[in-house]
Amino acid sequence: MATVIQADESQEPRTAQPTPRGGHADRVRHPAALLRLVSGLCWIALVLLLAGYARSAALGLDTDVSRGTELLPWPPVKLAAALCGAALLLVPLGYAVDRLLHADGRRVADGVLAAVLAYGLSLALDLLAGDLTTLTHPLPGGGRTDPVYGHLAPVVAFMTAIGTAGMRRWRTALAVALTLSGLSGLITGYATPLSLLLSLLLGWTTAHATRYAVGEPVGTPTEGQIGAALAACGVRTDAVLAVGPTRYLVTQHGGRPDLDVHLLDRHVQASGLLGHLWLALRLRTAPRPLGLRPLRAGLEHQTLLGHAAAAAGTRTRAPVAAVELSPDAALVAYRRIDARPFAELFAEGAADPDSAPTDGNAPTDAELRDALEQLALLQRRRIAHRSLSPQTVLLDAEGRVHLVGLARGEIAASDLLLRLDVAGMLAVLAVHAGPERAVRAAIEVLGRGPVGAALPLLQPIALARDTRAALARHKELAGELRAEVQRQMPQATAEPVRLERLRPRTLLTGIAGIAVGYALLQFLFSSEVNPVLLVADADPLWLAGAALWAAASYPVATFAFSGFVPEKLSFRSTLAAQVAGSFVKVVAPGGVGGLALNTRYLQCAGIPTAQAMSSIGVSQLFGLVLHMLQLAVFSALVGVDSGGAGAESSSLPSGWVLWLAGAATAVVAVSIAAVPSLRRRAQTLLRPLRAEVLPRLLDLAQQPGRLASGVAGQLLVSMCFVVCLYCCTRAVGQHPGFNAVAVSFLAGNAAGNVVPTPGGIGGVESLTAGMLTTTAGMGSGTAIAAVMLYRLLTFIIPVLPGWAAFSWLKRRRAI
Repeated sequence: MATVIQADESQEPRTAQPTPRGGHADRVRHPAALLRLVSGLCWIALVLLLAGYARSAALGLDTDVSRGTELLPWPPVKLAAALCGAALLLVPLGYAVDRLLHADGRRVADGVLAAVLAYGLSLALDLLAGDLTTLTHPLPGGGRTDPVYGHLAPVVAFMTAIGTAGMRRWRTALAVALTLSGLSGLITGYATPLSLLLSLLLGWTTAHATRYAVGEPVGTPTEGQIGAALAACGVRTDAVLAVGPTRYLVTQHGGRPDLDVHLLDRHVQASGLLGHLWLALRLRTAPRPLGLRPLRAGLEHQTLLGHAAAAAGTRTRAPVAAVELSPDAALVAYRRIDARPFAELFAEGAADPDSAPTDGNAPTDAELRDALEQLALLQRRRIAHRSLSPQTVLLDAEGRVHLVGLARGEIAASDLLLRLDVAGMLAVLAVHAGPERAVRAAIEVLGRGPVGAALPLLQPIALARDTRAALARHKELAGELRAEVQRQMPQATAEPVRLERLRPRTLLTGIAGIAVGYALLQFLFSSEVNPVLLVADADPLWLAGAALWAAASYPVATFAFSGFVPEKLSFRSTLAAQVAGSFVKVVAPGGVGGLALNTRYLQCAGIPTAQAMSSIGVSQLFGLVLHMLQLAVFSALVGVDSGGAGAESSSLPSGWVLWLAGAATAVVAVSIAAVPSLRRRAQTLLRPLRAEVLPRLLDLAQQPGRLASGVAGQLLVSMCFVVCLYCCTRAVGQHPGFNAVAVSFLAGNAAGNVVPTPGGIGGVESLTAGMLTTTAGMGSGTAIAAVMLYRLLTFIIPVLPGWAAFSWLKRRRAI
């Protein structure tokens, strides 16, 4: 498999060693095939969902088609079906022969592989989706038709894998054959509209999966072919030498200047496309990825930028010729520049402001000014470079600076793009000459206005990839550059301009929203009790009480959380953080999301990370101890509960079980104390508790009122949920004892949250319902109904206000 290398004009080779070239066909995995594969899978899933859940619509469409076919005469239909089947086989066969005659056997082999895979996947899908009646028809002799009309999928996969770009006649023949074959299947009753659509999607998706898995063959032109193409443009060549994967050095006849030829092919389009797509989605000012442009459009854009920059007076590569070799390859010939990039000539970060500018480690002041003057020429014509980096700023033997790499530039650029170029040039010069010299030269050449306007754009995300990498190797340089601009221009605006349209945090929020929707669907469709009917049949007074206690848990939780933080917190923001936890916890198991959210909230409130985590740790420690104490107290009270039928049927652990658990705990403790390795391991695990949590606890001990509110809040939060669950049991018509309900909640919630699912889905419901059955004496159905009603009030409904609170906190930068 050939290695795909980015090879546009912005990439200068570090050495000019000849690279053997042949004319052989390499393979490239084009990301566009991967995107089409994902798109095809989504469409297939959508069709299957439509067949499974929109039965009435699918069956209605099928019935309308069947009624229409009954009006056609039967014998000619059979004859037409046979002819259509023959045509469907002849079209790919004829196309394969045509490709073999054109020495394109590798693509034919790829097409055969895709057809075989499509046929196998059709059979597999027939087995998996055989129960979907909307995809099948009953057969006269018994049985049903296949869910996938398998004749079409292999043909579509074969033709798509080979590719029919530029083959208008074959594309027309394929479209006619597929249309007639599909109509034949509908008329004869061997296909349904959805089975036809599924077959076409399966073939198309399989073809792109094959093209991405094995790669697409890409022919590399020989030196002779390149020489002939240039000769057709009037360029007389003596020799063509390959100096890189997609670069050639051409010596002209008669002593004319040498040419630097760049090849544009699918290698260049495919290289880094996914990364450029992500950057285009994330950054408002990102250039359009080359892979999304047609090859001719990219060729014209690159040539136009070269001519425009040369006309502006900038020293750059001037295009001499542009030739389209094939639909998949083109070349651009430039006048060769005998210059080397700054990245090769000067050491990064080696410049000292106090050293002489001619020490050889950094560009001179004249060279700095020349680089900025070349940029100023582009700015006067409103040409944006967009790729300024240590690789695209070149210096020749005479000390003249050249700007290359304009393939991603723009003509008639906006002010924002021009300001980005100034920021990029400042960063490049600061890497090799230091911030002070770079800013001083920029003010001298460009003026204070453009330099000050570029200050808010001195952000790593706005710079070219090579520039970002250079700044990353010198972590303090970016901050020093911004500080130097502010020092020399105190009036400049320092507030960074927001360049991101999609932040990673926004993407995570979207993923969280999808997970929330999936959790809601799982709850609504997989539970044994219909939530809508459950609410409709519940006692309205007890249901209102349950909703009231569920809502009261949030302000109570706010007091509980604030009680373990010695610093003063805003009650409104803290309350919003507790409500936002209802949204966050559905995407993280075991309450991890809530812990992370609270920690982040404390950090944004100005509390150092160590103290924030210590407060969370103290809160969790107290919560665990108080939870176990409540469980022990209510377990002891169950035997004297006079409120319901749960007393007689409780099945709590007997005394010997508790004694056994205590003995086992003692044995473990003695073993850890006696074995040195275990003791060291325990000391390591407990060191954060001793070093951070205990000092924080001592700070809280100096504020007994705040600590008391935290402890009381922890107890009351549990009581709010217990009362909410008790009201839910009364709402479904049961009368259990309060103590038994408390034990069921405390035990079921503690054990259920250990289940590694978002919000403990599945574990909390099953264990709490089981405890209500065994401890409170409720029936299985009513216990499940009560628990589902409780989860609806405390887990499902709060998701929407939790999302609103989460968004509000983000806007206020409180998280």
